[in-house]
Amino acid sequence: MSLKEQLRNDLKEAMRAQDRVRLGAIRMLSAAFLEREKSGSGDVSEDDLVGIVQKQAKQRRDSIKQFREAGREDLAEVEEAELAIIENYLPAQLSEEEIRTTVQTIAERSRATGMQDMGRVMGQAMQAMKGKADGNRVRKAVEAVLKGQQITE
Repeated sequence: MSLKEQLRNDLKEAMRAQDRVRLGAIRMLSAAFLEREKSGSGDVSEDDLVGIVQKQAKQRRDSIKQFREAGREDLAEVEEAELAIIENYLPAQLSEEEIRTTVQTIAERSRATGMQDMGRVMGQAMQAMKGKADGNRVRKAVEAVLKGQQITE
């Protein structure tokens, strides 16, 4: 079942169950999908849809952080509930160890010698783990690997 079909089915279930939080989150995702389709930039692939879900999840994480900093725990809790629903539509995320192993392999293959190679390693790592790992987690792993590596010529 495609992501779009799954979303449509879950929307119907949320309506039947009168689950307002779930319904709101699913409608928001549906609206983002529709907006992307109507933008006229060609066919929307499953990868594009996953990218939209990732973007929505990131927006929720950022909102949670900002609400907590502003002392608005009530709004942060609403965002957390929506984030939990949104994350159900993302592919299974890699563990910290899997991310670090992948980054280590990429750094060795690209002959990275230190932090000056961060952009190159980061680009390859994000391409390799697209949709499977949050960019911040990948960045931290790349920094750890590059700082830990000995510079050899």
